[in-house]
Amino acid sequence: MRQFVLIAHEVPTEPDFSLDDLAGGAGRLDALCRSITASFVTSHGIREDVRTHLVVQDELTISFDGSELRRLNPDERSTAALVRTALEHRDEAIGALPAEPSPGIEVYRRGLEATLDALTDDGTIVQLHEEGDAIGDVDDLADPIFVLSDHRDFTAAEDAAVAERVDRQVRLGPELLHADQAITIAHHYLDTSGYEDF
Repeated sequence: MRQFVLIAHEVPTEPDFSLDDLAGGAGRLDALCRSITASFVTSHGIREDVRTHLVVQDELTISFDGSELRRLNPDERSTAALVRTALEHRDEAIGALPAEPSPGIEVYRRGLEATLDALTDDGTIVQLHEEGDAIGDVDDLADPIFVLSDHRDFTAAEDAAVAERVDRQVRLGPELLHADQAITIAHHYLDTSGYEDF
């Protein structure tokens, strides 16, 4: 299982944004939708062994499960529509119980710390970070849970929360990458067993 935790600093917690203004009024949801899509979509299918968690303003977490996910298409608008539908059901999430607005999507009333705490037993928590170890030098990425930020850097509080829970900091190369690019490279690295199997 591979998992991705995406921190969304500016995405609204209410579903009253336009699908025609994802880069502005929806808080750069366009970039996050590209990341969600990159985590799941292959040329002719969906990765069923992936879960992606979108942490919205440290208040809500929308979790996508590839084994059950339906209607995810390789475009930003349809992915944003899934996010907006999930937010429409946010009030149905009570305590630790999620709302389930559609197959493969759950909405939790929890922020980054609680989301990471819920995932700690699932695998190795890996922060993608420019000061981390080169991914080629890391050999203990069993069931990785990659933590990435959106177009903004991790805040001091997020850095502290991640630092308390992270198993590894890893960098994917010498250049800083957009989150969706980093996800694609992480998949490729793992798909090829460290660029050894093609």
